[in-house]
Amino acid sequence: MLFKKYAEKFPLIVKSLINAVKNNKLAHAYLLHGDSPQIRKEFASVIAQIVICPNKDGHGVPCSECKTCRQLEEQTYAELYTLSPVGKQWQIRVGDRVNPETNTVRWFEEQFYLTSLAVANKKIGLIYDCDRMKKEAQNAFLKTLEEPPRDSLFILATGNPSALLATTRSRCQTLILLENRCNFDFANSSELFAALAKLQFRSKNDMVSTEQCAAEIISITKNLKDSAADRVEAEWEEKLQYALELEPPMRKRIMAQFEAATAGEYIRERNYFISALHTWFAQTYLLSCGTKIEKIANPEIFENLEIPKEINEKEAYEALQAVDKLLYELKFNVNEELALRSFCLNVTIN
Repeated sequence: MLFKKYAEKFPLIVKSLINAVKNNKLAHAYLLHGDSPQIRKEFASVIAQIVICPNKDGHGVPCSECKTCRQLEEQTYAELYTLSPVGKQWQIRVGDRVNPETNTVRWFEEQFYLTSLAVANKKIGLIYDCDRMKKEAQNAFLKTLEEPPRDSLFILATGNPSALLATTRSRCQTLILLENRCNFDFANSSELFAALAKLQFRSKNDMVSTEQCAAEIISITKNLKDSAADRVEAEWEEKLQYALELEPPMRKRIMAQFEAATAGEYIRERNYFISALHTWFAQTYLLSCGTKIEKIANPEIFENLEIPKEINEKEAYEALQAVDKLLYELKFNVNEELALRSFCLNVTIN
């Protein structure tokens, strides 16, 4: 159960939210700042359960078992609306004012001015990766954020709150859900770290080994899209089944959200893949400088891998420069395979 999980993980935050509901002092908007997309997503559901559950005990704790709690956890609750980045640019778009497209700011706002269907008469709006709203989108949403419709609650989730306008941040109460580490759970992440260990420590001036490592890394990137689709489909299985019982407009809305979620998950997995590349070389450089492995942020990425007891500091720094160059190149419309092969050569061939 999500509530129990997060009541143990972030007890003070959960207790403060329960007290806010009990004392009728709940904020109209919360900004979740967390370094894990999963935590941000799940904790948003926990907030919704605290607010809406009809079977809370005398202390204001949601039951986690009723139909409403289950729907909130599965995100099938009728008055739960989500907004997330879409498209190749992975942006949250403003949308047309007159006839807004699904998964745009204008469409999202519109849902909160329609007649409520839920017994609890409370609408929940979740904006995932809200830092992907450009200035225009944030400004378009600002009036709704400043003067929210009656009986609505907005939850904005991000790993990068500094990308938001000060006016957006100031309208929300911030909840800090940081673990100060990255969770690299994208497809074949362990295989990636094994390939990087081989590349950095066992392929020096070896063209054949370098090409093998490059091929392994490229293969992992090609699996990201299929993995993202499978992950979202498994996560949405019950929601998609539920959609079949709904009227066509609601079913169409859910399917559009599913497609947007699939596209967004691929971009997210790709970003974590890129982050994993940098984390590996940044941490091997720290190790070369004498930092103890237990002091670095993600020591688990070295588990079950053969790492030299002494790492050449100059070579580790050059490898870190090579991955910085790769990350810069990947921001542009470059041939990704060629960029990765060039990167591997820069790491191993002197």
